[in-house]
Amino acid sequence: MTDINGIFSVCEAVGTAAFAVSGAMVAVDKGTDIFGVLLMAVFTALGGGTLRDMLIGYFPPRMFTNFHYVLLACLCAIIVFAIARTFKERYVARERMIEQINNMFDAIGLGVFAVSGARIGMEAGFADNMFLTTFLGTTTAIGGGMIRDVLLREMPFVLKKRVYAVAAILGALGYALLLRAGLGEVAAYGLGMLITTAVRMLATVFKWNLPKALE
Repeated sequence: MTDINGIFSVCEAVGTAAFAVSGAMVAVDKGTDIFGVLLMAVFTALGGGTLRDMLIGYFPPRMFTNFHYVLLACLCAIIVFAIARTFKERYVARERMIEQINNMFDAIGLGVFAVSGARIGMEAGFADNMFLTTFLGTTTAIGGGMIRDVLLREMPFVLKKRVYAVAAILGALGYALLLRAGLGEVAAYGLGMLITTAVRMLATVFKWNLPKALE
C-alpha cells in the first residue's frame, strides 16, 4: 500500500507541476506581473482540489496542509517567468509553439487530477456513489482553470472551446468503472489518466468542439 501511495503522490506532483506551468504561461500571456504569475500558477494547480475538499467537508483543504505542492507550483511559475523574461523576443515570436506546449502541460494536469479527484472521493467514503466521485474528479481537474480565467476576466476555457470537461468526465468515470470491473488500482489510475489526456490532446489536434446554439 505504501508503494501504491508513493506512485499516486508522484502522479499528483507531476499533475501539480503541469497545471502550474500551464497557469503561469496563461498569466504571462495576459501580461501579469510576477505575483500574478505565481498566483495563477497556484490557483490553476490547486484550486480544483480545494473546491473538491470543500465539497466533501475536508478542512482545512489539502493545499494548506501539504504546502510542498504550493512550493512546487511556485517553483514552476518562477521558472516559466524567468524563461519568458530572459528570452522575451523568442517567447513572443513563437506564440504557436508556446500554445502547443501549454496545451500539452494542460492535458497532462487534466488527466492526473480527473482521476486523483475521483480517487480521493472514494477514499473519503463515497466509493459507491459513482456520480459523486466522477463529479469530484471533474471538479478537481477543471476547477483551478475556471478560477484562473475568472480572475483574469476571461470566459472560462471549459465553457467555450475544445472538448475539455468531457475529457475529465471520461477519465474519472473510466477510472471508477475499471475498478468495479476488477482492474488493479494502479492500472485503473493510469488508464483513467490516459483516457483524459488522450481525448484532450486529440481535441486540440483535430479542433473538436461541442456544438453551440448560434454557430
